[in-house]
Amino acid sequence: MTTTTALVTGANKGIGLETVRQLAGLGWTVWLGARDPELGRKAAETVRREGGDVRPVVLDVTDDASVAAAVGTIEGADTGLDVLVNNAGIGGPATAPSETVPPDFLAVYGVNLLGPVRVTHALLPLLRRSPHGRIVNVSSGMGSFGVTTDPSRLEHGLVGLVYPSSKAALNMVTTMYAKELPELRINAADPGYTATDLNGHHGTQTVEEGATATVRAATVAPDGPTGAFFGRDGFVPW
Repeated sequence: MTTTTALVTGANKGIGLETVRQLAGLGWTVWLGARDPELGRKAAETVRREGGDVRPVVLDVTDDASVAAAVGTIEGADTGLDVLVNNAGIGGPATAPSETVPPDFLAVYGVNLLGPVRVTHALLPLLRRSPHGRIVNVSSGMGSFGVTTDPSRLEHGLVGLVYPSSKAALNMVTTMYAKELPELRINAADPGYTATDLNGHHGTQTVEEGATATVRAATVAPDGPTGAFFGRDGFVPW
């Protein structure tokens, strides 16, 4: 029996770590990507104690050399790669649109948008060798035009330029990858308003609930949706 192998970026805490835990619980081999080697090692140990095959790998999504080294580690371990979860993300400055200036975008776009592009590009050769390759880009309802323009949604009242636009751009990147690479299943996921460091733990969901959409997208069937936006309870409008 062949084991499914996944890589989750930004996975030493929060939704990323919970995603690792849930995927490992399915019997998968999971690479836990983290910038800090020690934090990554400790996080992997916590899941391994529960019986999961979790392997830490140093990975900074903003650094070409770090990504290349991580690819080398995975290739050297001969695990293959079936699923890439681009989870790493940052919130950025909480400034009003009228007070936002161009430099405010740089760090956030570097992680939230260019990070997934960098990691995806580097790992596509491995994913294409998988009989059922999947990519999940962890987005946000804040990147959805349908959600943020709906007065009934919490996201409607949160106004900002940087983080929402980084996730809207990631959504477009997701659909374009899906068009070019129909042999893979490539989808976005909205965790929902989850209590994590990103929002000062003000979210209303647990990390277990927040990981649900990502895990659904990561486990999609070979003939399942691609170019879709998964939510916890269904699909999210673009």
